[in-house]
Amino acid sequence: MDHQDHVRLLRGGIPGPGGIWADMGSGSGAFTLALAECMGAQGEIYSVDKDGGALKRQQQAMHSQFPEVTVHYLTADFTRPLPLPPLDGIVLANSLHFLSQKDSTLQLLRSYLKPQGRLIVVEYNLDTGNMWVPHPFTYHTWEILARQNGFCHTEKLASRPSRFMGEIYSAVSRVS
Repeated sequence: MDHQDHVRLLRGGIPGPGGIWADMGSGSGAFTLALAECMGAQGEIYSVDKDGGALKRQQQAMHSQFPEVTVHYLTADFTRPLPLPPLDGIVLANSLHFLSQKDSTLQLLRSYLKPQGRLIVVEYNLDTGNMWVPHPFTYHTWEILARQNGFCHTEKLASRPSRFMGEIYSAVSRVS
């Protein structure tokens, strides 16, 4: 996938320019950069990952491509409480599939969101994993997980073929 693929997977879930969003498990920032493009210069992003080196690489790429976007880099585990302001949205791109038990993390993430806040997931569209992607979930499974954890109005945004695991999709769910 390239940058425009990442943007296409996110764009439909971001209501417009600006806002305060977080990218959880952001790694080297492929989806953080896409988020920056979708939000524009008015946006503010909290980029969270356990790998400080990946965040440094992400910071360099962000400064080069989107210097006008404000980004806060947090070297942290997104499954633990974080010092975040109320958020308009959260992106979880290829990060939730590392957790076998997702409920407590989803409830924690939901607590960061403003009323009508959005949670965008990007995930492989299958319910069986491998050693690199241990716990993926289909869109249908996501609808159930989202509802069980206090999200509503879940809708599939986009999908595209994946050479690794068939298909990757994006979906947005809102805080009720």
